[in-house]
Amino acid sequence: MGMLVNGVWHDEDPPSVGEDGSFVRLESGFRDRVTRDGSSGFKAEAGRYYLVTAPSCPWAHRTVLMRKLKGLEDAIPILQSDLPKGQGWAYSRGFDDLRPVDGVFHVHQVYSAARPGFTGRATVPVLWDRETRTIVNNESSEIIRMLNSEFEEFGNAALDLYPAVLRGAIEETNAFVYDAINNGVYRCGFAKTQSAYEQRLGRHRYLPGDRFTEADLRLFPTLIRFDAVYYSHFKCNLRRLADYRNLSNYTRDIYQMPGIVDTVDIPRIKLGYYGGMRNLNPSGIIPLGPELDFSAPHDRDRLANAA
Repeated sequence: MGMLVNGVWHDEDPPSVGEDGSFVRLESGFRDRVTRDGSSGFKAEAGRYYLVTAPSCPWAHRTVLMRKLKGLEDAIPILQSDLPKGQGWAYSRGFDDLRPVDGVFHVHQVYSAARPGFTGRATVPVLWDRETRTIVNNESSEIIRMLNSEFEEFGNAALDLYPAVLRGAIEETNAFVYDAINNGVYRCGFAKTQSAYEQRLGRHRYLPGDRFTEADLRLFPTLIRFDAVYYSHFKCNLRRLADYRNLSNYTRDIYQMPGIVDTVDIPRIKLGYYGGMRNLNPSGIIPLGPELDFSAPHDRDRLANAA
């Protein structure tokens, strides 16, 4: 996948394997915050920030979901990867004065613009501040919190996916979701943990209970990719998501919520994995299947409706 070393792109992969051969995810390098009152140095303003993402990345998908659900499309413009990976995530256009080089714009150009001597992986999502020309944050879990609470003036202030009354349950669920599911598929561990979610979702419509929250938003990007990508590409093939009644119905339930379908592009998701990870798929051939129908009816109405 490659990385930046002192601001210069290198095709070699960064060290991401532990001594025991397990996958190790590197820490995000930019951790500032946008705040409603600007006390952080980054004030929430319409048009000031750019969200740089990629359709196939589940971490970036979280931020795209939150932006959509909060109605922030007009306030926060977005740049979605639309070219096969070359020097990392690739785009047919840039934004502002960050322009393509030889017809291709790469996300590592954003990192180099923010910090000329940056060393590390150039990942998505990226929340870019157009005013100070820097990356505010590239950690998806923190970006979605900002989008949820700090841009109320410009979006749907009535929707709160991190309500105070459920924060304890959300944090507990998030910890399990990240370790066993979101990051688990990269360690080929997802299939071992599905049964725990089957039990939880057999009692409640959503993870913390009967209300859709941030915890569900964080899990959904992994589930929507599982049968199309992780089952075969990451060899998490003990069972398919379709083999679990509660998980598969839960996924369709969320997919059919207003606006969600606009954030899901299965062909581009498959292109990003099968076409962009030649270490796992040297031929670059993208499979035609499996056939997936997330618009099929679900049975989640048998449980309590979301509050």
